[in-house]
Amino acid sequence: MTCIVCPVGCQAELTVQGKQVLDVKGCNCERGTTYVVEEYIMPKRVLTTTIRVRDGTISMLPVRTLEPIPKELLRSAVAALRRVVAEAPVKIGEVVLGNLFDTGVDVVASRSVDKSVHDR
Repeated sequence: MTCIVCPVGCQAELTVQGKQVLDVKGCNCERGTTYVVEEYIMPKRVLTTTIRVRDGTISMLPVRTLEPIPKELLRSAVAALRRVVAEAPVKIGEVVLGNLFDTGVDVVASRSVDKSVHDR
């Protein structure tokens, strides 16, 4: 497994039994060792996607999870976020969906959106 924690890209070799890691060789730092063990046991990723915005200056709002979530939840999370519609105005960092799938991880706006001005 290649470690991606830093630009070195250490080639880690894991000795495993089932889902248990018995030994790690090839990592030059403790952060790398932690990463490859976690990546083997339960890979996680930060989710970035978009949601719809009502009455905003843009119609789609980029959002992301504040922390990585289990990789196996990514497709379900995207499907759940398709049903979320933010109401403008939205400020960068504002929580648009809290505690995604009981992971304790919030989904936040990646940019601000002003309310649209309609001529009536």
